[in-house]
Amino acid sequence: MSRIGRLAISLPVDVELDTSADMINVKGPKGSLSLKLVPGINVVRSDNVVSVSRVDDQKINKSNHGLYRTLINNMVIGVSQGFSKKLEINGVGYKVNVSGSDLQLSVGYSHIVNFKIPEGISINIDQNIINVSGIDKQQVGQVAANIRAIKKPEPYKGKGIKYIDERIIRKSGKSGKEK
Repeated sequence: MSRIGRLAISLPVDVELDTSADMINVKGPKGSLSLKLVPGINVVRSDNVVSVSRVDDQKINKSNHGLYRTLINNMVIGVSQGFSKKLEINGVGYKVNVSGSDLQLSVGYSHIVNFKIPEGISINIDQNIINVSGIDKQQVGQVAANIRAIKKPEPYKGKGIKYIDERIIRKSGKSGKEK
């Protein structure tokens, strides 16, 4: 049995989980999310505990067992607490601001880069830190990765956009300089 799939999911008091034949809907204080189930995976709710099981030991059902347990757990955490990723901007003259539904980045190009903020994502700016938050873990991670891809950190001076906990391995410049 899957080590992750057999773990039970405890529901917080303010979270509602509704299961139908092939859909799961989770509602909480921050919003609501839904997930379409694949055949072979069963979700059973009893009181404030949700358990995920599979109908048989076929390879596809084994592989989906832990996956769907984790997806449902992420939905419960998302609608109750939310997810966030922090990015840091390093570089002389690099600026960022939010105007309406666009994130405007001045990161060393000859023009300002406009990034459209997707629905369900909120972005806050604190000096050179960009905080991307929302209720869908996958969407928050994808938006943070798309922002980072605008100007990846370079290894010589460390300029660019990086995750707050990312470590950039620095290179020495010219080989004759480091003696």
